[in-house]
Amino acid sequence: MTELERMGASAKVAERTLAVASTKKKNEALQSIHAALLKNKKRILEANAIDIEEAEKSGAKKAFLDRLLLTETRIDGIAAGVMDVLALPDPIGEVISMSNSPSGMTIGKKRVPLGVIGIIYESRPNVTVDAAILCLKSGNTCILRGGKEAISSNSVLVDIMREALKEAGLPEDCVCLVRDTSRDSAKELMGLRGYIDVLIPRGGAGLIKTVVENAGVPVIETGSGNCHIYVDDSADLEMAANIVENAKCSRPSVCNAMETLLVSDAVSDKFLPLVLPQLKKHDVELRCDEKALKILGNAAVPADETDWKTEYGDYILAVKTVSGIDEAMEHIARYSSGHSEAIVTNDYAKAQRFLNEVDAAAVYVNASTRFTDGGEFGLGAEIGISTQKMHARGPMGLRELTSCKYVIYGSGQIR
Repeated sequence: MTELERMGASAKVAERTLAVASTKKKNEALQSIHAALLKNKKRILEANAIDIEEAEKSGAKKAFLDRLLLTETRIDGIAAGVMDVLALPDPIGEVISMSNSPSGMTIGKKRVPLGVIGIIYESRPNVTVDAAILCLKSGNTCILRGGKEAISSNSVLVDIMREALKEAGLPEDCVCLVRDTSRDSAKELMGLRGYIDVLIPRGGAGLIKTVVENAGVPVIETGSGNCHIYVDDSADLEMAANIVENAKCSRPSVCNAMETLLVSDAVSDKFLPLVLPQLKKHDVELRCDEKALKILGNAAVPADETDWKTEYGDYILAVKTVSGIDEAMEHIARYSSGHSEAIVTNDYAKAQRFLNEVDAAAVYVNASTRFTDGGEFGLGAEIGISTQKMHARGPMGLRELTSCKYVIYGSGQIR
């Protein structure tokens, strides 16, 4: 038996305890984790500093470092997220339906945990805590496998949570971490049938593609965010400029950041010079089609076909002018990853068309794509943004981490 198989077996044993743990017991464990995170800030920051130093030595970009960085404020935010999840209703045991069959049996359907969830993710150590606490509250044990860039941070965070679980009277193995960050460990985790019930990748398009194509266990596809904003000819251009700046620049490294700006030909001459200063103050590189390039001149560079397909995760923005909403929606249909799409318009009919016809997990009118987030949607912390159409779609909170079970009460019926 390999080390990872032993970890899987331990997680399976812990699952039996956690699956039937009371809401009170799970909340006590979350409270313990919250207190431990705040108590151990110095320990977390010291570990994170090691990861940051190594990333800087390797020449990591600014956006990558931002994903990796932990500060006291960010730790406070992570800890606050624990309490947000604690306050959420426990979905486990919720009766979804109950009816009487013609044979006289009572047939019910209730929520149950998925089981052991494997999570493969990249360089954001906050995901370590978010994933663990969501799995805990929803009665699932988890095996976490983060990237090598955050291994020091992830190791300390998991150690702290395991200590807190033990203190609260739950098995430490409710939360496990794969500390071997080689490709071999990721490959083995993807094929850990009999131990893992579902696998969730969280990261860039490359990671997600690799997991989907190679996993031997069921996968919930998440995260890839080639998001668009279309500025219609009826838009309030000042509002549109503020939305575009926020969607691209507030945190470009995350999956709900805008990657392509689509602008109606009718307002491109006015809008692009208006939004340019707001983007340039963040040093955003603009990659433009021919018409946008003529308007922006030396402030931009030519785009090519790959720019429409790319999730940059950086201060880079593809810009394309379109004849109107039909061309905008055609472009989105061709290049969207199905994450988040937005229209800025004052035309009600166009807004409704966009909402009805654009195929994505989240579709916005007159708002930034940056709101596609479990916390913003009232779900507490999220385990990822599902871009698939089966079981879960959009931000995945507690309910999305459950399955169902039929329970049948009879009185001697035979068939």
